[in-house]
Amino acid sequence: MIMVTGATGQLASLTLHELSARGVPALAGTRTPIDGQRLLDFDDPASLDLTGVSTLVLVSAGYAEDDQVIARHAALLGAAARDGVTHVVYTSLTGAGDHLGFALAHRATEDLVRGSGLDWTILRNGLYAELFGGLLTWGPDVLESPFGDGALAAVARADLAAVAAVVAAQPSAHAGATYELVGRPITVGEVAERLDVPYRSLGLGEYRARLLADPSLLPFQPPMLLSIASSVRHRFLSGSSEDLTRLLDRPPADALAVAARAASAGRPLAAPRGPLGA
Repeated sequence: MIMVTGATGQLASLTLHELSARGVPALAGTRTPIDGQRLLDFDDPASLDLTGVSTLVLVSAGYAEDDQVIARHAALLGAAARDGVTHVVYTSLTGAGDHLGFALAHRATEDLVRGSGLDWTILRNGLYAELFGGLLTWGPDVLESPFGDGALAAVARADLAAVAAVVAAQPSAHAGATYELVGRPITVGEVAERLDVPYRSLGLGEYRARLLADPSLLPFQPPMLLSIASSVRHRFLSGSSEDLTRLLDRPPADALAVAARAASAGRPLAAPRGPLGA
């Protein structure tokens, strides 16, 4: 049996959907289970029951400080070894992402996976096209971005889920493999052109000030977001690989279209006009 962790998250839920569409039985692991799902709370060791699971798709529990994320992953991998799991598929971060503020937890987890005694496959996921578009902000009829003229080899989240399902369905064919799952590089200029709007480049200092002034962000998030901006701006995340297309066995989704939709979704609605057009 396959288990996918973090089942209420977007990547995990899409992976479960892909497996179901392929007729591959899979179990959802989550801290808030509903019918047919299994309780799996990374912060509660007593809940880490992987009995009957042969392949574990470990979707990174990365929404926390590094020490907490690594401890969560270590606990789950220990439970996997104890309960007879034979193969772990880990959704990591693209190898070009070592400059990012959240890379360390991924690389530490890769080491834990390789040292677990289990068969393994590491999926080094590129940054989501949805994230690229969602990080763009709007001024009055202008798209704003801290990415400068840099490019991101973005990937649609659904494509990454499809690859995870392909690997989990036949894990032995991918044992010991590390895949670089990145797409065609896209730029803010291309997104703005697709949306037929001008764009303005923000300096990193201005962007940092905006992040620090945002009360909705947790303390560890501004430096993580700033690291994304700087890495894209200085073209550390624009490299390509054929792994995504080869594993999908089809062309990837249009990352530019996905990013443009995400950016458009955040566009403020125009103010309603009065009866005289005011």
